[in-house]
Amino acid sequence: MNTGKPAPFAATKAALLPDVARLAGVSTATVDRVLNRRPGVRPATVERVLKAAAELKYLPENDLYAALAPQPMRLAFLLPAGTNRFIRMMGDTVGYLHEHWAPYNVRCHVDYIESFNPEELARSVLRAGERADGVAFMALEHPAVREAVNSLAERKVPTVTLISDISNTLRTAYVGLDNRAAGRTAAYLIGRFIGPRANHTTAKVAMIAGSLSYRAHEEREAGFLQLFQEQFPGIEVVGLREGHDDARKNYEQMKVLLEQHPDLAGIYNIGGASDGVGRALEEAGLEHKVVFVGHGLSPDTRALLIRGSMDAVITQSPQTAMTSCVRIFTNVRDGLEPLGGVEVARSQVIFRENLP
Repeated sequence: MNTGKPAPFAATKAALLPDVARLAGVSTATVDRVLNRRPGVRPATVERVLKAAAELKYLPENDLYAALAPQPMRLAFLLPAGTNRFIRMMGDTVGYLHEHWAPYNVRCHVDYIESFNPEELARSVLRAGERADGVAFMALEHPAVREAVNSLAERKVPTVTLISDISNTLRTAYVGLDNRAAGRTAAYLIGRFIGPRANHTTAKVAMIAGSLSYRAHEEREAGFLQLFQEQFPGIEVVGLREGHDDARKNYEQMKVLLEQHPDLAGIYNIGGASDGVGRALEEAGLEHKVVFVGHGLSPDTRALLIRGSMDAVITQSPQTAMTSCVRIFTNVRDGLEPLGGVEVARSQVIFRENLP
């Protein structure tokens, strides 16, 4: 029967378990616990048992090396389920960077969860903390989520917020963009693309967010509105809708915006699933008339840029973001400053002409 526990090491006939116990000065039960990698034995005692086993040639050499190696740090990444392809790319990164992360001695696992429900997100964070040594996730601003983060901190399980941060918690670090600056960048691009007509007539622009419960989306909206007030007073922001980073919902929200504002000049997709927005613009024949800026370079936004349906994409490297999370967790494990040696997230603006 498979109990889920590591298999014991195979002993040779050179020595018996009581021999190892006598040489190490411990009980046979302690030797058994050490050789089966069960917790509850002090590091100094573990070292003494392994040294005795090596001296008596009780363990094959390969098994001895395995026993001496520290257990990998278990890391859980909780990402939103759905049609956001950039998020899916971040999850895929964990698989193909596994060998790259070998020097960190970590074992990473990705779970795709229902992230727009704060109570469910909080439960997912707590469940992950029961089986992992560190949890990275996209946070929602909600008391239940804050309580989950603080509960894990009390149990010495570090958390890292990814893409979207959370306030007033004991989370270890945040990995992501300066989202207020990202919103200002989007407004500046749209204002410049709309051009001189914004100074002569009132041009209308709108926004679609995943959810304003994401602090990232709230900050992007704030930066977006702020820059228009400062630099483009002739542009009117006519509305904000939530599409939960779902392509179908974004498509429907964009259709409604176009029906309500047939003279719409620009659209900013604050979250993901830009393919739904692009589809609505293309069906209406407005793909080259309405300025469209969004986030996350992925196969769908790349295709929109190539077709000219989308004008610019503000993005960051998914590989760098996930590696930064791993580095933070291992810094905590090793007693170092959490952000020591961690690369600051940098945004890139991608147009059709500079596609990587």
